[in-house]
Amino acid sequence: MRFSVCSVLAAACFSVGGLSGSAYAAEEPIRQAQPVLPTAPLTITTQDGVKHQFTVELAKTYRQQEVGEMFRKELPKDKGMLFLWPRPQVSDMWMRNTLVSLDIVFIDSTNHIHAIAEKAVPLSEAILSSNGSVANTLELAGGVTEELGIRVGDAVSSPALKH
Repeated sequence: MRFSVCSVLAAACFSVGGLSGSAYAAEEPIRQAQPVLPTAPLTITTQDGVKHQFTVELAKTYRQQEVGEMFRKELPKDKGMLFLWPRPQVSDMWMRNTLVSLDIVFIDSTNHIHAIAEKAVPLSEAILSSNGSVANTLELAGGVTEELGIRVGDAVSSPALKH
């Protein structure tokens, strides 16, 4: 099996698009960053009522999710990538071929933060799990959630999210 940065791992990955893992075996290996994906605004509202605005790329397809932030050399603090899962699932991520630290924010089906993996280590293959079912996963620059006081329970809104 081969999976890449910030893609869903193990059995959950096989459910994306309803195809088996072997259906992807013929794809080209990932050797470079993907082009910038379509974007949408995203707001995180803390429990104190503070709103933080981001522009996020929308990773909708299996391949976009598989490549994620791989090989990118920077991620500005006001940008990110939103992984739109076809249905709620456990989201297991890793940092293979990811050159920058990320905060991985797991969003539940009510559009609240379920869990955060802060300052994920670049190039690590350690699994970072949502520890429960989530509807979406958001990647932000490493350290941003701590810096902005973003925490579990905060609300996430975007035209890209199901309401």
